[in-house]
Amino acid sequence: MNTAHEQNLSPEAQGALPGEQVAISIIIPVYNVVAWLPRAVDSLTAQTFSDFEILLVDDGSTDGSAELADKLALLDSRIRVIHQNNAGAAAARNTAIEVARGEFLYFMDGDDWCEPDMLARMHAVAHENELDLLVTGFFIDTYYSAEKFYREVRNAPDRIFTSQEEFREHAHELFDAQLLYAPWNKLYRRSYLNEKNIRFPETFWDDLPFNLDVVRDIERVGTLDGHFYHFLRARAESENTRYRADMYEKREEEHRWLQELYAAWGIDAPAIQEFLARRYAERLVGCVENITNKNCTLTAREKRAEIARMISTPQAKDALAKAVPGSFMMKVLYVPYRAQNATLTLWESRFISFVKQHSTNLFARLKANR
Repeated sequence: MNTAHEQNLSPEAQGALPGEQVAISIIIPVYNVVAWLPRAVDSLTAQTFSDFEILLVDDGSTDGSAELADKLALLDSRIRVIHQNNAGAAAARNTAIEVARGEFLYFMDGDDWCEPDMLARMHAVAHENELDLLVTGFFIDTYYSAEKFYREVRNAPDRIFTSQEEFREHAHELFDAQLLYAPWNKLYRRSYLNEKNIRFPETFWDDLPFNLDVVRDIERVGTLDGHFYHFLRARAESENTRYRADMYEKREEEHRWLQELYAAWGIDAPAIQEFLARRYAERLVGCVENITNKNCTLTAREKRAEIARMISTPQAKDALAKAVPGSFMMKVLYVPYRAQNATLTLWESRFISFVKQHSTNLFARLKANR
């Protein structure tokens, strides 16, 4: 627990029985999500599975979310509320892990929602197979108006890995399908996290390093062919739409983490190298688009120089040479990158930024089919 921040259980949560174990502890960081939190909680209290607790961690909200969380706790005895000074989603999750009573932990965002059979189906597979980690498919709902959205479906196979070696050999397929990055399409065995002393690092984009720590030594893993969680891309102020001055450095760091993971596993198969190269190249395109984001204050000359630097590194050249584009669109996008043409790359990225800003629907469809 991050004791540097004020934390307290609300009076509404005092009715919980902290000594009694439940099957699942659902952990939700709450920060300025007053408009979305009722739907998130309602989707949980409507579950066909009932042996769970909900830990709402108010992370210093200023929009009434804290008061709303306390009111929701009055409506269902399974809801416990923790209030703390603002410290970020990672710290909020870590706070809840320390007081959680579940055999399994489930992490959810306060502005998303889930299907009513999610917990029942996930728990059945994880419990019956004595898994330390269960991974499922999910939905990405990208809203381009108040009511209209484009739904992307991420699929997971039905599979119980029979050994640690088998999981490691196929982990890149799960990474490639975007299944091992976020925490909200997974059940984690709480005792495993505690045994390995795994917590969310208090940094931007904390999900990946957390999950890399989880899978590093894991043995009992399964995947479930089902789509239950709805990740919403709807909020204009969300992390997914803003300009990030440190995005390139963060992506470089992520790439090193994955390289280190596979080095620790002793796996260097051609399929792994191609996956790592393609992943790097795809994120490089995203980093360049970040430079042409409307909120980036660099001058045109500075943007071109920064892009030239990013696409000309030995790592970028190697990745672009090895990556096999997943679509014709990506093959075309890579042309100026592979030609080391910073000017053309800049103009191409400006077009991508224009589409992203003015046609959320089209951008979501193109990204889903890259």
